[in-house]
Amino acid sequence: MLADVDNDGEEDAGISLYNMNFSFNGIDDPFIDDREFIYYRSNNQSLDFATLYQVNGGRVLVWAPDDQQGFPSGFGDDGEIFTEDDPIVRIPAGWTVVDLDSDPFTFIRSNEATVDVIESAGEELPDFSNLGYADAFSGMIDMMENEYAFTELKGIDWEALRAEYLPRFEEAEANNDSEAYQLTLLEFFETAVPDGHFGIGSQFLFSQGLPPGIMGGLGLAIVELTDGRFIANYVGEDTPASEEGIELGAEVLEINGTPVADAIADLPGLNPPYSSDVLRRLEQIREVMRFNIGDEVELTYQNPGASEPTTVTLTAIEESASRLFSRSNVYGEPRSSNLPLEYEILDNGYGYIAIYSFSDDILASVLLWQRALALFNSSGVSGIIIDMRYNGGGSPDISNPMLGYLFEEEVYAGTSGFYYPDIDAFELNPLYDTTIVPAPDPADRYLGPIAVLISPACFSNCEFFTYTLTLRDNVEVIGFYPTGGLGGGIQEFAMPDGVFAQYTVGRAVGADNEIHIEGTGVPPTIAVPVTEETVFAEGDVLLDAAVAWLDEASAPPLTDAGPIAIGDAVSGELAVGERAFYTLTPESDATINIALGDETGTFDTVLRLYDAAGEVLAENDDSSAGNTYNSLLEAVEVVAGETYYVEVATYDDSGEGAYNLTIEEAP
Repeated sequence: MLADVDNDGEEDAGISLYNMNFSFNGIDDPFIDDREFIYYRSNNQSLDFATLYQVNGGRVLVWAPDDQQGFPSGFGDDGEIFTEDDPIVRIPAGWTVVDLDSDPFTFIRSNEATVDVIESAGEELPDFSNLGYADAFSGMIDMMENEYAFTELKGIDWEALRAEYLPRFEEAEANNDSEAYQLTLLEFFETAVPDGHFGIGSQFLFSQGLPPGIMGGLGLAIVELTDGRFIANYVGEDTPASEEGIELGAEVLEINGTPVADAIADLPGLNPPYSSDVLRRLEQIREVMRFNIGDEVELTYQNPGASEPTTVTLTAIEESASRLFSRSNVYGEPRSSNLPLEYEILDNGYGYIAIYSFSDDILASVLLWQRALALFNSSGVSGIIIDMRYNGGGSPDISNPMLGYLFEEEVYAGTSGFYYPDIDAFELNPLYDTTIVPAPDPADRYLGPIAVLISPACFSNCEFFTYTLTLRDNVEVIGFYPTGGLGGGIQEFAMPDGVFAQYTVGRAVGADNEIHIEGTGVPPTIAVPVTEETVFAEGDVLLDAAVAWLDEASAPPLTDAGPIAIGDAVSGELAVGERAFYTLTPESDATINIALGDETGTFDTVLRLYDAAGEVLAENDDSSAGNTYNSLLEAVEVVAGETYYVEVATYDDSGEGAYNLTIEEAP
């Protein structure tokens, strides 16, 4: 494309201008499209809000169709390119590399020229590693005070935190005590700011292992029910709990004389910090049953069916590596697969896909996703289940192209705000606008019902993926609890003694440009209660809930055909994908036969009888061997005054035509 950039008031042919970009090109065809992205480019761009992303350095490639075209030789007094105050020079015909970092610009006409792809300004790692402990901490606080994304939302007083912690860093520096410095920094990151994106690591910190206070246990894990009671959901064999006779389902009332709800109130949880109060509480419940090895623990409990509570004193044993510890872990047990996602068609005919991460290989993730949806579409599944329960997040460069296969039209899903020093404020950044672009070929998209399984271990980009799906029709989010509530983009930085850390700088907002995930997570639209039945149910309760919803969502439309009585014979007509039902209320107890027929023999009927609660009492596809065009329910007992529903349908809901339905007393 030619552009006239010399601002001389005359209409000229203009020049073509190019960046040299390093791009990801792994989605579908060999061509870059809006779903793919640029990692590096050959120019620098401004990060000031007033001139955001305007080119201010680097090298570009220019092509001129003749030697009559003008091009800037500098940025002019306003510091911006392609504005009225630019100094203009004639540019030779053909190709020219322009170095924008020199003043005036350098025009390179050699047959070979070097053009680097570069890291843009602002992408370098903030580095305090060459400072003393106190100055490094104070510099970190200065940075966070300006740039932390949720200071107002969480009510953080940075100066109070500086005053609280700085003397300890000064003392560690005076004593040249690296361990004290690192442990103090760890305490800050775990307790000062309730944000699950805050993190810190070093070789020393990684070597510390589990604290002694959680190494011991009683062989008992507890869960809080929706009604507020705490019950034992795991009792280990040959443990103090099992030897005492504590049973599964026992209500745990007090620990060391304190009601359980009060005992957990001030605990930090096992993996702080937390953005979500829900996740913190789950981890507090896990922590309250952890002790030092050898601790004497007074426990008050009441077994199922017992008339009175029992109080006993048990001695904590070492069990940090036991199955109990993982059984109570809200983050799930380690998976055996190293794939980013796995998929199958379930026995019930629904597609199932578990996405474990958006941090794996980009191409492998997208290709597996495409294969999964291709299988589901070719198999004609009537619904899919996306399992996000143990997805720790990752890159939107993976998740957003995947979402494009689930939308029919472009959808705006939100953006992020950042701190800009030139205006000393947070503003939304248009580069981070998230618009889901549908896959180009409609045949590749899946637009049917989707059930999304979530847990508090669905973090960060897992939550954005889930939220974006809620902007689509016929999607339900199913879980016991909301997701983890990590709603922002992170910045890593370096501290002294090989310590690396991260905090939140991106203030993510949803489709209404309001903060939508941080602290709250994505709540389930179908919340499954935590009860004795769901805690001890066999199988996967959330998966079962997803299947139940898909059964309802994918069922064909039902036409109310009106009342029917014993002795009636009625006729009707069905279209493809349609069912009809008749309401039967017997006047007296009876044993009946129900017959559904297609006299023309052109489609296969299916007959079902439901009770008032919608439970299937009887069904029939083929009335007899070899007769696939009629259905018959024989000797069905019905009760006077009860309501029944007689449903007429076709096999796979694929037939159409006229039918006859009769109900008569059995001989």
